[in-house]
Amino acid sequence: MAMDAVDLQIIRELQADGRLSNQDLADRVRLSPSPCLRRVRRLEEAGLIRGYTAMVDQVAFGLPITVFVRIRLERHTAEAVALFEEHVAVIEHIQDCYLMAGSSDYLLRVVIEDLEAYESLVRHRIHAIPGIASIESSFAFGSVKQSRTYPRPTPGGAGRTAGALTGR
Repeated sequence: MAMDAVDLQIIRELQADGRLSNQDLADRVRLSPSPCLRRVRRLEEAGLIRGYTAMVDQVAFGLPITVFVRIRLERHTAEAVALFEEHVAVIEHIQDCYLMAGSSDYLLRVVIEDLEAYESLVRHRIHAIPGIASIESSFAFGSVKQSRTYPRPTPGGAGRTAGALTGR
């Protein structure tokens, strides 16, 4: 899908506040409401906007601890990888799972109630996943920055060109 500067601005505004009314969004991106709504629908249909959600305070919700967990697998067969990823997908405390390059195969972000709950999670859920060679945990003391708004793509940066972004 070809995106222009207005589409990028719509996405940024909705990332900052997904509850904007169409009128407020149209005002912010300097469009009238009908064309603005058409653009939002087109971005949704193209899969660029995948949904809307509430940002919830992790500590107030009762999950004050964030743990980054590095996993190394014993084998890297398609079956071992698929089995690990299937198990991770159903563990609710695992918020993110990234496939990594380097000494670890995966990086998980876990949110949890307390250290006892984390120990139980590791002993009963993560250790139970077949094929894990090592588990290394790092506990976050706090959060310095959390952003839900993507930066504007840099033309020519990271292998992308302005043409790749706009489809030209």
